[in-house]
Amino acid sequence: MSNPLTPVENQFYAYNAHDLAAFSANFSEDFIAYRMPSLEPSIVGKMQLEAFYRTQRFNQAELRAELISRSVLGNKVFDYERIYGLSAEPIESVAIFEVVESLIVTAWFFYK
Repeated sequence: MSNPLTPVENQFYAYNAHDLAAFSANFSEDFIAYRMPSLEPSIVGKMQLEAFYRTQRFNQAELRAELISRSVLGNKVFDYERIYGLSAEPIESVAIFEVVESLIVTAWFFYK
């Protein structure tokens, strides 16, 4: 089994660098994201992921994430983060990443 931390760490650093190519390299072609509590996916596929981050995130100059804590359970990585640059106040978030064969295949995002 590959280390599930590797793609999660890599995408985190690329997120803060606003490096779309390095960021998306850590996600599977069949990636699915959920913004909880919705049961419907918010992003389906790597192409949609790239389009969203190109137009809704990496175009925000002040965007950055601060890692508060990280835990691993099997192939799941749990990040508690504080996100800056999307609103006047930081947004607290928990992201759960499921990693299979060294790529993130599913993510669940919880926001305060």
